[in-house]
Amino acid sequence: MHLSNVAARVATVLLLVASRNAAAQIRVNPTGVNVNTQGSSTVFLTYGGLAGYDAVEALWCGELINARPAVGLRCNPATIFGSLPLRFAQPTSSGINALTDIMTIPASVTRRAYQAAADGQGSAFFYVRRFVSRTGGPEQYVAVTCRLSGGGARAPLALTDVQLEVGGDAPVLTVAQGEAVPEFSARIAYTGSGRLIGRWEVVLPGEELPTPEDLLTEATLPREKRGTQRRYTQLSRFNVFLPPTGRGVIPGPDPSRLPSDVDGVYHILLRVEASADKEGDSNLGAVGAGTGVVTSGGVAGFPLPTLRYVVGSGEGVAMLVSASRSDVALITPREGASVDRRVPFTFSWAVSVQAALYRVELRSESGAPVFSALVAAPLASYRTPPFLGDRLAEVTRLRWRVVATDASGREVARSAWRVVAVPVP
Repeated sequence: MHLSNVAARVATVLLLVASRNAAAQIRVNPTGVNVNTQGSSTVFLTYGGLAGYDAVEALWCGELINARPAVGLRCNPATIFGSLPLRFAQPTSSGINALTDIMTIPASVTRRAYQAAADGQGSAFFYVRRFVSRTGGPEQYVAVTCRLSGGGARAPLALTDVQLEVGGDAPVLTVAQGEAVPEFSARIAYTGSGRLIGRWEVVLPGEELPTPEDLLTEATLPREKRGTQRRYTQLSRFNVFLPPTGRGVIPGPDPSRLPSDVDGVYHILLRVEASADKEGDSNLGAVGAGTGVVTSGGVAGFPLPTLRYVVGSGEGVAMLVSASRSDVALITPREGASVDRRVPFTFSWAVSVQAALYRVELRSESGAPVFSALVAAPLASYRTPPFLGDRLAEVTRLRWRVVATDASGREVARSAWRVVAVPVP
């Protein structure tokens, strides 16, 4: 065999290997975005070409260096601004060997990037995802360029904070059957500009509560999961234009449409639908994850809060609370009520959507622990054991509260302390 033929075959093999390696390299879209200089930002990203690879940590940094022997460019360890917090990590398999990633940049990272830019290190920084192979292949690093901006019209339309608020300064009370519920609205912080489209819904007593995924905005989900979130009774729709000012208010539905004909706890949901937003479009074809463009107007890196109100006795107990305040709303016994220690009595509270477990804590008025118990969600009440009366001893006033935790044991909400009387017979 002539040397020229051998060389030709070797060159062909090398070309095939190179082409396969190139085809297997993970890509991302969009590759660069404008982000808010003075606060947090959220961007919808699509990674393609993940066959045999899993996403691991993500970092922000001011400079990239060659990742050899891995593939791509990785962060220079001397310029790292921060890592993606676990509470914001939402990577989801999507499309053809693809991954949807919600990049939520904390304000602390943008502040460090801004300080670096002020020191002359450039007005762009980088978000770098690391991928590891399940088959022994080289690690891959994929970078997205983040350009500092004012978070205005050229930034992706994304919600960075949502607070559901009751109109006026009047307290929100439990209402008797047939009474009107006070007006409320959603006060939002956002980046970008465009139309925010969505609806208000209500979860009626006895209905299955929404999951954390149900509370995400539609634009936060990969394309194939959109339209699969559980739906409830619709109260009204909204379609508002958000100017590039960063803050706005979404009016709530007409209070006359809020049901109050059955006793129980009602949950009001803000549902935000995906809208067209050129600045945040993710092109599936550009990364080999399918065809078409995924719109992401209204993306958010967190489940939206809910409002709860109680229809019942009409007593003056403030019960409409925003889940974004991380409060558990206590129902009974009410503040200052007197209960008979000689017989079991019941503590009850409003369900917290994010809770997997509740811890009921009882203490004396001086703060000494008396008793505690665990209740698995979705139950939201606890009946005391018969021996509690003996354990109370000389305690005549009892403080109680409820702490909600997620499946990993992390606290997600808690109530304020409430005092009840337990007189000695």
